[in-house]
Amino acid sequence: MYTLYSMQRSGNCYKVRLALAQLAIPHRLVEVDILKGDTHTPDFLAKNPNGQVPLLEVAPGRYLPESNAILWYIAGGTPLAPEDRIVRAEALQWMFFEQHAIEPNIGAAYFWLALVKGGRELQQHALEDWMEDGYRSLGVMEKQLTGHRFFAGERYSIADIALYAYTHLAHECDFDLSRFPAIRDWLERVAAEPSHVRMDFTPLPAAAE
Repeated sequence: MYTLYSMQRSGNCYKVRLALAQLAIPHRLVEVDILKGDTHTPDFLAKNPNGQVPLLEVAPGRYLPESNAILWYIAGGTPLAPEDRIVRAEALQWMFFEQHAIEPNIGAAYFWLALVKGGRELQQHALEDWMEDGYRSLGVMEKQLTGHRFFAGERYSIADIALYAYTHLAHECDFDLSRFPAIRDWLERVAAEPSHVRMDFTPLPAAAE
């Protein structure tokens, strides 16, 4: 059985929990609080020297970090991971986009404005750049979604899961989505997918094997 080291309010961790739920994959969940330094203890750093969550234990003593890499691992061979060569490349394209355009801006704004006490004051110098670059990235997503229901191959996939995680939190960190009707419609479609779970969902403990 997989063990997922995760923080409940982390968007990157939510991606993995959402995919695990939608694929009905049993797993053990270990809550890790990055705000308390839990990822920088000697024990955790022995598992992931990068000191980040999510972290998936795929076999005893074997750990896989990085949220989007974990998505590809757990979704392989399922409808959430495209098999067609070009559609798979499109999914990767949007997952790379999520990591270099959404996570560093909307994700960073969410972390400092919604999770860290006093974060707005601490990061006041960065807010303007986050907002400018975040809105630019949302504009790219809006253009794509104006002619497409989903991001890769016209069907729901891990590319949508990756982009949904922080985009659906944008309103919690000062981003106004009222100007992005296609994104709002897409958010509703993602939330309506079978076995969708909210970010605050906590699964029942899995039975030990």
